[in-house]
Amino acid sequence: MTANLVTYNYVKYILNKKIWIIRSFLRMNDIKTVLRDIGAILIILGFISIITLIVPLYFNEYGLNSKIDAVGPLLITSLIFFIIGFPLYYIFKKAELANFKSAMVTAALGWLIISAIGSIPFILIPYNINSLAHMDILSAFFESISGWTGTGLTMVDNEGYLPYTLQFWRSFIQWIGGVGVIVLTLSILARPGTGSFVLYLGEARDQKTHPSIVTTVRTIWWIFLIYTIIGIISLYFIGIFSNDGMTLWESINHAMTGIATGGFSVNDDSIAGFGLASQIAIILLMIFGSIAFAVHYDLLKGKIRRFLSDPQLKAMIILIIIGVFTLIFINANFFKWDLFNNINNSSFQFISALTCTGFSSVQNLPNWSESAKLLLSFAMVIGGAAGSTAGGIKLFRAILLTKGVGWRIKQAISTPRRVFIHKLGEKSLSKENAMNLINEAAIISFMWIILLSFGIILISTIFPKETLGNVIFEVCSAQGNVGLTSGITKIEMNSIAKIMLIFNMWIGRLEIIPIIVLIRSIFGLKRNII
Repeated sequence: MTANLVTYNYVKYILNKKIWIIRSFLRMNDIKTVLRDIGAILIILGFISIITLIVPLYFNEYGLNSKIDAVGPLLITSLIFFIIGFPLYYIFKKAELANFKSAMVTAALGWLIISAIGSIPFILIPYNINSLAHMDILSAFFESISGWTGTGLTMVDNEGYLPYTLQFWRSFIQWIGGVGVIVLTLSILARPGTGSFVLYLGEARDQKTHPSIVTTVRTIWWIFLIYTIIGIISLYFIGIFSNDGMTLWESINHAMTGIATGGFSVNDDSIAGFGLASQIAIILLMIFGSIAFAVHYDLLKGKIRRFLSDPQLKAMIILIIIGVFTLIFINANFFKWDLFNNINNSSFQFISALTCTGFSSVQNLPNWSESAKLLLSFAMVIGGAAGSTAGGIKLFRAILLTKGVGWRIKQAISTPRRVFIHKLGEKSLSKENAMNLINEAAIISFMWIILLSFGIILISTIFPKETLGNVIFEVCSAQGNVGLTSGITKIEMNSIAKIMLIFNMWIGRLEIIPIIVLIRSIFGLKRNII
């Protein structure tokens, strides 16, 4: 079995742990652990956010000679990270190591706190350089959590009017959030041990490139950084030799959000204004971003055969081939039988949806047929590989559920004495391990669909004039952490709808279990206080 899937002998233990922590409440020692670990995360982000000061200083977006002052808001943001982070970390520095329960709560609560602090630049810096209009608090929080979760739905109606500072801040938080803030913290502060591993699991990750989890997260960041640099160089050199390529600024931002499968753009038309060569480079970035880091490690180590034999990679290739051909057929009449444009745009949009990136190569996506948008919605629900930057249910769960159905049908039509061999990739599984994997996939997928359905019902109630296809598309995009839009998401949107999509983005990033544990723990604290 390739390295990117879960360790099978550990699956039953993890599943039992997840069920146990849902039934449990946080102890006081757990609360101290959560506060310490959140403090550590905020300290790291405080230092990291200082890097963004380079942008307003370079583009002169500060001082009396500028329409805006972007330096102050960034300094305030960094300062608040420190003001909250340092006391939490040092007061509770001697707290116990994280366990599964506290790690889940740290992940769920941490992402909300980070998004709240990360919304400060969107509140204080005008999002329109011409009108100097500012976002309200809820819209700023929406934009922030969309960035940190790698979703890409936006309150901005024209990205070209954004100050350079906000353009980069959006790209930067997607780039950091794509790998994960806890992974970032572990790569800098953590020491080998159980506490680091459970924090890693708390952020919905379980793949390892090395026996040590600290070495694993540092390897992940090196891989991510290498691909980002390659992406920037590739897009920039394509721009040098073509009239419809990217500038250096566009290359930096699109490479960051492309490899992070985030999808924020610095242009109002996303990728539509760039030529075929740039779009192909972006497609490769999106695909690479949605492949598990452990599999990239095999590739960089020269293990090509092992890389190509990865079950999730194979499934992705199959889905891309089937999905693209299906979408081309559906869109034939829409593109008025212009085969080149049909192939180009259908391929780009399906890959953008499946990899959960959210870039768009067309400006009229909301006008596509209902069947085309439903197919893209299906791709957004499936998502990319586990252990990648992509969202969705994840390919390995789709593989498990598909194989589980096949195994069940074979068992139903076979004789009772027939012995079945359960295989996933190149590894044979015992019946117990196979059932544990399928159960875990079924539980997460079922809860994922239930919460998705709730969002669809609420949004369709708020927007009764929108077609069901548009509503499904929008909610799938939010919960799948994609960012493609049917036109529903905008700054004038109903506040309840904004809150619902924020919730969808949050649960999509953390895969539900940590959020259930957080909510359960809050009720437990209230019960203990009463």
